[in-house]
Amino acid sequence: MKRVAIVQSNYIPWKGYFDLIAHVDEFILLDDVQYTNRDWRNRNRIKTATGPLWLSIPVGRGSRSLLINEATVTDQSWREKHWRTLTHAYRRAPYFDEYATALEKMYRECEGNRLSEINRHFLEGLCSILGIQANLRQSTDYGATGSKTERLVDLCRKSGATRYITGPAARAYFDETIFQNAGIETQWFDYSGYPEYPQLHPPFDHHVSVLDLIFSTGPNAKRYLKIATSTRVP
Repeated sequence: MKRVAIVQSNYIPWKGYFDLIAHVDEFILLDDVQYTNRDWRNRNRIKTATGPLWLSIPVGRGSRSLLINEATVTDQSWREKHWRTLTHAYRRAPYFDEYATALEKMYRECEGNRLSEINRHFLEGLCSILGIQANLRQSTDYGATGSKTERLVDLCRKSGATRYITGPAARAYFDETIFQNAGIETQWFDYSGYPEYPQLHPPFDHHVSVLDLIFSTGPNAKRYLKIATSTRVP
């Protein structure tokens, strides 16, 4: 059995994104689809003393037909600004000092101009910090065709998937029958039931960047992820 998830790339995403990576044998970044403004592709939230704050990578809007893998950065100073903001927000977190060098290096070495490359750079680096053995691929590696569900099925076929795992947000457009007809089992990933952890600046918020979990719990981060009870196929 080969389990595959297919998700658009996000910038420093929340912990659930990494849990999904950890539960599959291959994680395909769906980046040859339309780029959407004011979405998770180029931004995410962190906790600060004055409340949640968005960290956004400046991306040129382009045309309505702009694909995610065509989106480019318009101002390279975002790296320094984001790291400075993270330092200010989390310098008093229990494990900030332990991970600051690795994270600062991650920002310093992120010299790409395309958003897809930037997102993958951080996904790989954060998976390494979390101890997740990630097998990341791009949707363009397979040259899939079709729209919406048909495209996902084609990606599953070409990647050799026998089970497709997806989050609950996909229910709005998902046609499970097409997967059944293709002989591919589907499974809905459950993001509920995450335990709270010692977090700076209450009230507690689950839906912030995984960096919050890393700086707050350090090497114990996996205890607050579903990966701790994962039954992933080796």
